[in-house]
Amino acid sequence: MAIAAPPRAPALSPSRAADFRRCALLYRFRAIDRLPETPSPAALRGTVVHAVLERLHDLEPGARSGDAARTLAAEVLDALEPDDRALLGREPGVDALLARYLDLEDPRAVTSEARELLVEAELDDGTPLRGVLDRLDTGPGGLTVIDYKSGSAPSVRGELRALFGVRFYALLLARTRAVVPAVRLLQLGDATTLTLRPTADELGRFAGVLRAVWAAIVRAAPTGDFRPNPGPGCAFCAFRDRCPAQGGTLPSYPGPPPGMGAATTAAVLLPLTRPRSGEPT
Repeated sequence: MAIAAPPRAPALSPSRAADFRRCALLYRFRAIDRLPETPSPAALRGTVVHAVLERLHDLEPGARSGDAARTLAAEVLDALEPDDRALLGREPGVDALLARYLDLEDPRAVTSEARELLVEAELDDGTPLRGVLDRLDTGPGGLTVIDYKSGSAPSVRGELRALFGVRFYALLLARTRAVVPAVRLLQLGDATTLTLRPTADELGRFAGVLRAVWAAIVRAAPTGDFRPNPGPGCAFCAFRDRCPAQGGTLPSYPGPPPGMGAATTAAVLLPLTRPRSGEPT
C-alpha cells in the first residue's frame, strides 16, 4: 500500500502574503479553511495560458512556433473539466493572449533553465517562503525570472501589487542561489512588459516586510484571530456570505495547520537575529 506523503509545512507564498496584507480573514479562508472558490473566466483563462506556455517552452527551441502554441492550447482546453470548459464559452480568448505573447518575444530564442519551478527558502529568523516561478531564463546578464500576467498593464496601485509578487520571487533566488535576478513581467492582455532589477538592499527591506507578515499570521493562528478588512475588493470577494463585515456567518475556526501552533508563535516573538556579513536577506 502506498504511503501518502506528509503535508508540506506552512509557508508564505506571494499570493497568500498579498491576501493577508489585503484582508487577514481572506488569508484564513484560503490558506487555513481552504474554502473552495469557483474561478472567474479571466482567472481560468490565465491558468490555461500558463499551462500552454509551460508546454511550449518544454519543446526544443525550433519547435516553439505559433502553430505549436495553438495546438497545445487546443489540447489544454480539451483536457478541462466540462464545467470549466463551459465557463470559458465558445470563444475562450486563449489564442488572442498567445498571439500577444508572440508579439512580446520569440520563444525560439529563449534559453530557460526551468518552467513552473518550485523554490523554497527561509529568512534568517526562520520565516518560511515558497513560490512557483513561471519561468527562469539564463543569459549573459545572469538569471531572469519571467512572470506571465494574462491581464493588461496595471494602474500605479496595481503595479505596486504586481511588483510585490516579483520581488518575492527575486528574494527566493537571492536566498537559494546568492544572486539577485532581474524580473520581467509579460502582460499578455495588452502586449506590454515591465522589467525590475532589484538591488540587494531593496530585497533586504522587502524581507523585513515578509517577516512582519509571517509574524502576524503566526500570532493569529492559535486562536483564529484573523479579522476582516472591508474595502473596495469586498464587492468581488467569493466569501461575502461567510464574512461578518458583510453580514455573513463566520464558520467555525478549524484550528491552526500543523507546524503553526504555540511553539511557532513563541519562536516568532523572539528578537530577530541580524544577518551574517555578506549573507543575502
